[in-house]
Amino acid sequence: MAKTTLNVKGMTCTHCVAAVRDALEEMPGVRSARVELDKGTAVVDYDDALANPRELATVVTAAGYEADTGRDEVH
Repeated sequence: MAKTTLNVKGMTCTHCVAAVRDALEEMPGVRSARVELDKGTAVVDYDDALANPRELATVVTAAGYEADTGRDEVH
């Protein structure tokens, strides 16, 4: 298992937090996602054989938010 922290922009409420968390946890290979509104982050535990940070960021973007893996940004 691997862990990564995504910087998430555009979250303004608990509904946003739930939307980001649900999108991440529906992705194959994701064991858990802890999303924090005040920090603007999502800490994701995932199987690196099934997913990678860029794919995780893409899922967040598809949910309507901007995600930055620290290495690249997905809009």
